[in-house]
Amino acid sequence: MSLPKGLAEDVSKNLVMVARLIDEDPEAAYAYSKIALRLASRVAAVREAAGFAAYANQKYSEALAEFRAARRMTGSVDLWPVMADCERGLGRPEKALEMAGAAEVHKLDKAGQVEMRLVAAGARRDMDQLDAAIVTLQSPELASNTVQPWTARLRYAYADALLAAGREGEAREWFAKAVESDKDGSTDASDRLAEMDGVEFVDAFVEDEDEDDSDTEIDAETEVDDEVEPQDDVSVVDELDDEDDDIEDEDEDDDEAAAETETEEDVVKKDVVKEDVLLEEEDDDKN
Repeated sequence: MSLPKGLAEDVSKNLVMVARLIDEDPEAAYAYSKIALRLASRVAAVREAAGFAAYANQKYSEALAEFRAARRMTGSVDLWPVMADCERGLGRPEKALEMAGAAEVHKLDKAGQVEMRLVAAGARRDMDQLDAAIVTLQSPELASNTVQPWTARLRYAYADALLAAGREGEAREWFAKAVESDKDGSTDASDRLAEMDGVEFVDAFVEDEDEDDSDTEIDAETEVDDEVEPQDDVSVVDELDDEDDDIEDEDEDDDEAAAETETEEDVVKKDVVKEDVLLEEEDDDKN
């Protein structure tokens, strides 16, 4: 409402695109947030959207700066948990734990307090304090049988921490509870549970493609076999005998030709000898 109508519409369109794309295409969402930020950097909603877009792209330093700006503009503590998680992303889990113990946490609603507990447990795990992480997640919200929007994520984080600590039996139990409460598929608890049970999922589409390829290869082999007509043993033997006869005939023809050649050569030699004898007789007569 603080912007002129035309500008407000342009900014709101970019913010809508940020919300639509932030899960599926974070980079595109980040690009739209930068446009909105250029148009209206003094609007708290714009700074908040820019912070979440940067956070989705793991640009934690930029996200933290935007969240701090939005908090200064509104005075709200709602962004406190995500700001603490940015500290974790920047490799400062101690700072995240310090924020988890700050007075601002008491001003958060129930969802914000659960989110802060998740961040604190994550910071403990960053510091290799697995037992402390497990204790941090143990809360009335975890033990409650009432399913709330945060229930699946809280149970999942608890199960994952138990598994990291080597407590597989308890971890399996809490992954199963996470599956029960995860109505919208916000976690991969079902996959983790199946993995622990040794269940392996097979892609049916890939299996069908493999079967089609096998059928194609079999059909191709059948076609090749059909093109070659089978012959009985007698026919094969007859053909081989005919080939042998042809070879013998060719050998005989070669022998006859050789004989004729030798005969002609012999005749020529005899004629040469006769000529030599006649020449010798003529020379004797002259003498």
